[in-house]
Amino acid sequence: MSRPKPKVLLENINKKTFKSDQILEADAIWAVFYKGQPFNLKSQNSLGGYAGSKYKKVSFSNPGHAHNLSKKLNTMFGVKDFGVVKLTQGESIE
Repeated sequence: MSRPKPKVLLENINKKTFKSDQILEADAIWAVFYKGQPFNLKSQNSLGGYAGSKYKKVSFSNPGHAHNLSKKLNTMFGVKDFGVVKLTQGESIE
């Protein structure tokens, strides 16, 4: 079964590159929390010579990605402390 087509709220097409950016309607944002709290996920090479690190996403507009990450982290760390939170509203910050 295919996914339903999302509703396009806004669209901008770059006239030079023909790249299209679309704002799509979403039901919510799903975030992975640790023990009920938000967290950042950073990965880095444990060898001393490499200084680069990368911050990974922990919030998604698709619930499947959040549930997969939660399961992966629980397995990786041998815990059951990672879970998915559905965010539908929040404090507006300007």
